[in-house]
Amino acid sequence: MPVPDYQSLMLPVLGLIGEGKQTIPDCLPKLIEEFGLSPEECSQMVPSGRQTYLSNRAHWARTYLAQAGLVRTIKRGTYVLTDEGRALLLENPSRLDKSALLKYPKFQQWLDKSTARRRDDSRAVSPETEIHETSQDTPEEDIERSFREINLALADDVLARVLDCSPVFFERLIVDLLVAMGYGRGNADMARALGKSGDGGIDGIINEDALGLDAVYIQAKRYQPDSKIGRPAIQQFVGSLTGEGATKGVFVTTSDFSTEARDYVRRVQQRIVLINGAELARLLIAHEIGVRARKTYVLRSVDEDYFIDT
Repeated sequence: MPVPDYQSLMLPVLGLIGEGKQTIPDCLPKLIEEFGLSPEECSQMVPSGRQTYLSNRAHWARTYLAQAGLVRTIKRGTYVLTDEGRALLLENPSRLDKSALLKYPKFQQWLDKSTARRRDDSRAVSPETEIHETSQDTPEEDIERSFREINLALADDVLARVLDCSPVFFERLIVDLLVAMGYGRGNADMARALGKSGDGGIDGIINEDALGLDAVYIQAKRYQPDSKIGRPAIQQFVGSLTGEGATKGVFVTTSDFSTEARDYVRRVQQRIVLINGAELARLLIAHEIGVRARKTYVLRSVDEDYFIDT
């Protein structure tokens, strides 16, 4: 079965702490056994790569239990039940989630503070976005999912803008991107877009050394998403590289490449990189070409090393 959401872990974590499993790592083996998780499921990592989903969600479950006053910290990373936690276990509930925690004043106060901060941040808070919604994801997972959705929408917007720009602007955009990625030592003076003066299927050149002995040649094609670059266009580009005595090329399009085109590139002597529309949008966003940061959120966690009492 998939890794349980953090609300499904609340009651098991509370019970395990009550049994003397005072740290989340101590709880994990029992959680794995209870939910019948496979080694592959247990090893799945959150996008940051620093924690498994199981560990991350178990920690979030413990966080909510602590905010409700059901567990308390006795030392770094170590927890015990409170009187409220023991009383709840005696009731033998079948499930514990955020809705059930609302009966605890401490939890309600924490929610009220959190909601107040959100309203103070000049954002409308609708019933769908209240913190005591029924979402099964942790707040961190909500942020990561929202971030991915925003970037997907941004990628569509970026490609739409690219398709609207002139061919000359598009060629300069690709050169700027490759310089930002480190080609030409990141020096704009080492790169140039050829514009209308370009011939033979070459739209830009980036020198990899000061004397221009090693260069990357660029071909840039603005195509609609449903029009793929086929093998003939790649063959023409390879011919242009051969004519220039070049060994490196980057072919960029706003659409995609056919299977035949990709297979052909693998067999040619020159080193050619193909960048399709989806990859182009991702690279533009990652290197902030044509986009800019509008707002930054910093996720902080406790520095455990700092609190080691020696």
